[in-house]
Amino acid sequence: MIFGILSAAVQVILGALFGFLAGGPIGLLIGAVVGLLIGAVFGWAVTSAGVYAPDARGIFLFVVDHTWSLLNTVVGAIYLTVHLIFGHSLDRPTSSGSGRVSVVEGVSPRYATTIGTVCAGSSSGIQRHEDVHIFQGRLLGPLYIPLVLANYVLFTIAPVWLLYHDHTNAPINRFTRYFEIGVYPHVWNEAIAYRIQGTPPR
Repeated sequence: MIFGILSAAVQVILGALFGFLAGGPIGLLIGAVVGLLIGAVFGWAVTSAGVYAPDARGIFLFVVDHTWSLLNTVVGAIYLTVHLIFGHSLDRPTSSGSGRVSVVEGVSPRYATTIGTVCAGSSSGIQRHEDVHIFQGRLLGPLYIPLVLANYVLFTIAPVWLLYHDHTNAPINRFTRYFEIGVYPHVWNEAIAYRIQGTPPR
């Protein structure tokens, strides 16, 4: 329970700080309320599913997720809140002691999606792949999301991946395939994760 309370408290403080910087005392209040709403949801999930084990590893992961990788955690908390609003449910057995919040339903039936420490729609056949994204976020901290977004933008407008793409087995013959089969599996974070587990879409 202490992990959930601490997580919510950190997100309230962060929200209040950003609110104050953006709008003074009124902004502080608004930011604190937003931080409380998002933080309370994430804190509840952390406690309810026993995400962080009460051992040295669990404490270490919690500290990393709420300091160096806090940006990823907050974005993941927002992502989790949206899932819960749409009626999706926590996968408590999979989350327990894992250092990640697992959600049963995904954004798409074809793909699992991980943001921060929140993994939605995964299965044993692709969980290591999704855990790579969580590790990437923890390793790169506040740089992770900007670097991923920058790579998506770059590969969308300057598709250098066409030079080494497997055109025979994964042809780019429709507009939607440009993104699903081309851009997506070639961005750096996905390319690394697919080398560890899973097969890129074809």
